[in-house]
Amino acid sequence: MQSWVEMFDIMNSAFPIFIVVLIGILAITTVSGIHRHVSNSRKPMLSVHSLIVGKRTEVSHRHDPELSVNRTDSKYFVTFEVESGDRLEFIVSGEEYGQCSEGDEGKLTFQGTRYLGFERMRRAYRTTGMQEYRHY
Repeated sequence: MQSWVEMFDIMNSAFPIFIVVLIGILAITTVSGIHRHVSNSRKPMLSVHSLIVGKRTEVSHRHDPELSVNRTDSKYFVTFEVESGDRLEFIVSGEEYGQCSEGDEGKLTFQGTRYLGFERMRRAYRTTGMQEYRHY
């Protein structure tokens, strides 16, 4: 009978420690997010000429065996190269990810680590190649 009593004594001391650790993790995560938001808000909004040099996705899968539910989450990243040669990678929406392509040039707008947008420059396509092709 003593083993059951000892188990409950351990739970009485371990449970409060678990709760304190859990609250500590949540507090650190919240403070970190608020700090990043305030830091980005204090930085100037910049619009610079840039070139898209890379695209990637990060896909995470989760499966809940009790409910037989599969979940998939995707994050979309685009890497820009600015005039100084620096490369900046930002998380973008799936829609923006699908609309941009490596090699696109345009104006990147950002504030700190916060992506605000990318405006593509219109390309002047060569029509002489098409005209020569039509002659054949």
